[in-house]
Amino acid sequence: MKFHLSSLMLAASLAAAAQPTQKTTSKITDVTVFLNRAQITREVHATLPAGKSTLVVDGLTSMLDPNSIQVSGRGNFIILGTSHQQNYLSELSMPKALKTLKDSLSLVQTQVIMEQSQKEILNKEEQLLISNQKIGGANTNLTVNELKAMADFYRTRLNDIALSRIKEDDKIKKLNERMQKIQSQINTQNELYQRNTSEIAISVSTDSPAAATLQISYVVTNAGWMPQYDIRAINTKNPIQLSYKANVFQSTGEDWNNVKLKLSTANPNQSGLKPELYAWYLNFYQPARATYSMTDNLKMLRSKAMKKEAEEMAGEVVPAPALADYVSTVQTSLNTEFDISLPYTVLSANKPTLVDIRNYELKATYQYSAAPKLDNDAFLLAQVTGWEELSLLPGEANIFFEGTFTGKSQIDPNNIKDTLSLSLGRDKRIVVKREKLKELTSRKFIGSNQREFYAWELSVRNTKSEPVRITLEDQIPVSQNSQIEVTAVDLANAKYNKETGKLVWDLSLQPNETKKIVFKYEVKYPKDKLVGGL
Repeated sequence: MKFHLSSLMLAASLAAAAQPTQKTTSKITDVTVFLNRAQITREVHATLPAGKSTLVVDGLTSMLDPNSIQVSGRGNFIILGTSHQQNYLSELSMPKALKTLKDSLSLVQTQVIMEQSQKEILNKEEQLLISNQKIGGANTNLTVNELKAMADFYRTRLNDIALSRIKEDDKIKKLNERMQKIQSQINTQNELYQRNTSEIAISVSTDSPAAATLQISYVVTNAGWMPQYDIRAINTKNPIQLSYKANVFQSTGEDWNNVKLKLSTANPNQSGLKPELYAWYLNFYQPARATYSMTDNLKMLRSKAMKKEAEEMAGEVVPAPALADYVSTVQTSLNTEFDISLPYTVLSANKPTLVDIRNYELKATYQYSAAPKLDNDAFLLAQVTGWEELSLLPGEANIFFEGTFTGKSQIDPNNIKDTLSLSLGRDKRIVVKREKLKELTSRKFIGSNQREFYAWELSVRNTKSEPVRITLEDQIPVSQNSQIEVTAVDLANAKYNKETGKLVWDLSLQPNETKKIVFKYEVKYPKDKLVGGL
């Protein structure tokens, strides 16, 4: 019986070894880029022999997640299973740019060798001249003219050799500097491409030879995208133009050439499991005497929960979403997806590729704002509405006004209410001043208390040729001690927040109009105390 079982196992092993295997090439057709990671879809074309066989798709990045591999196909065959393994004997194919750099490095190295050879020839010639300075034999008498001619020859030739050697040293120095720069650039790219590859083996079965087309998808690390915005305002009468862009980055070691690109706001690296609350126990503190306590029990429960969550996360497989051939925004139940219509190439590099997503026109109202206590300039603000439907993510925004770059801002939809406020920059044509009115500012001692009166004047002048609206902001102090009393004497009809002490005035100014505001307040405190901040 043992003999027959061993024979069967040997026969099965020989049959598996005899199963035909063929390596196939593949092409990346679609890429869905998440905020962290990306899903790659490759297409494979092969001709299958009758019976069982194995297709090996090689040359893949080593950074793919084996748990995320999915295979589907079209044709008269059956997919029996898949497996994945690292190939440490094969490296990723070198891109043309890196090949060009290495060719340039070889050329410069050859030039350095040639220049060093020329320098060595000059050194040999110099040595030859110096070693043959003895002119003629011992009994040979040379005329003065002949001696002078020989001396001139030696001097001229040695001088030429010295100058030529200086030039060669300069050439060699410049070539070495060039070689170091090229080598540094090569080293940067080698980090991306000098990696081992991996491969996917697909077991298939067919009754007769058949043509097969397979689609393989998997998730890779070292990829993702970050939002970036360009906000443009032509003037204060037209809507805001918002350009939604994405900085797509990937350093997987293989380029995505002319692929259908989709950007998703999903994050496969983040768990989708709902956290569970466990009992929160309270008790009086007692010194630990037992080796096992309720705290240990709670830790054990939490540890089991975390372990279970980690196991479920490891078993998650990101489903392959359907791709569209045109620019569109798809709002799924949980995330937003952006389909890019034109094929894009995203190189495996240390710098991102900027991808245009959508352009929007948003309604905006414009007004100026100033806080002269902090800055005497007036800032033009755009109050934007209707942004909620754009599926914006937190990111950096470049601000342009009247065709000029005015600065950067941050967009954080999580902290924005109904209106998105954007600062478009300073306008020097709105002149704002803040001055203390010394004649109304005083200090008095009444009994055991000291009273200080303050008066400030704010002035705003509109030198523009059109009316403007401006919001002025200032403040009075807020007491945090019952012995310190702050009294608002005259706030000039400002909107007053008692908790923060903030004062706000909304003003409208005609061209060349000036308005002034005076506000006063009093601070009372014990005269034997010092108050910080006044």
